[in-house]
Amino acid sequence: MKNEIIFNLLKVHQRIENACKVSGRNPSDVQLLLATKTVPADRIRIAIEAGETLMGENKMQELRDKDAELKHLPVERHFIGHLQTNKVKDVLKYANCIQSLDRLNLADELHKQLLNQNRKLDVFVQVNTSYEESKFGLEPDSVLDFIKKIKSYETLNIKGLMTIGLLDVEKEKMIPSLRLLRTIRDEIYSQGIEGLQDLKLSMGMSQDLELAIAEGSNIVRIGTSIFGNRFLGKEIWNENIAE
Repeated sequence: MKNEIIFNLLKVHQRIENACKVSGRNPSDVQLLLATKTVPADRIRIAIEAGETLMGENKMQELRDKDAELKHLPVERHFIGHLQTNKVKDVLKYANCIQSLDRLNLADELHKQLLNQNRKLDVFVQVNTSYEESKFGLEPDSVLDFIKKIKSYETLNIKGLMTIGLLDVEKEKMIPSLRLLRTIRDEIYSQGIEGLQDLKLSMGMSQDLELAIAEGSNIVRIGTSIFGNRFLGKEIWNENIAE
């Protein structure tokens, strides 16, 4: 198992480097995030001990359950799934960053809890650039206004935008949802909002990481290509399925 995971990591990093070379980008501008939904802690540990420093969980329960084995390891833990407001307090015990901020009542709850803890938190705004009902995220046209509103929350450090692109067998159909996130970021830049001139893009998974890097991704969230297939008996990217 260890050798397989390390070999897979090498292959993924090579894909990232090759994609950057094709796109004329510096590989240091793209981070690999271990997408660890359903992945046991012992497998995650292997990847971290091999040098990975960034992981993301989709479910509060998994984040909590894996904490005992992973909390002392040098890894930054992001929450990348849909976050219910009643689980904010618990998620904040474990996560360094929330990549799925997608509504004002969630921002309100995060702000309230962070004020109580006298701390700040990095956040990404999630955008539904594929317009799929199975996915959460802001409608693309509402992102700029949302960003302007939450900019006043002094506890939230807006670090970037996140999306789950359209996954399809035809690359031509996958590109627009990735390109749209970059377009939205450029629109935010054009507003000249203080503190929002270095936003990161979190997009790209095992199936589309090369396309995402070509469109400007700074964080690719990879699970299957590292840890193998997940057998859940249901669609893994249907975010509307309850925990």
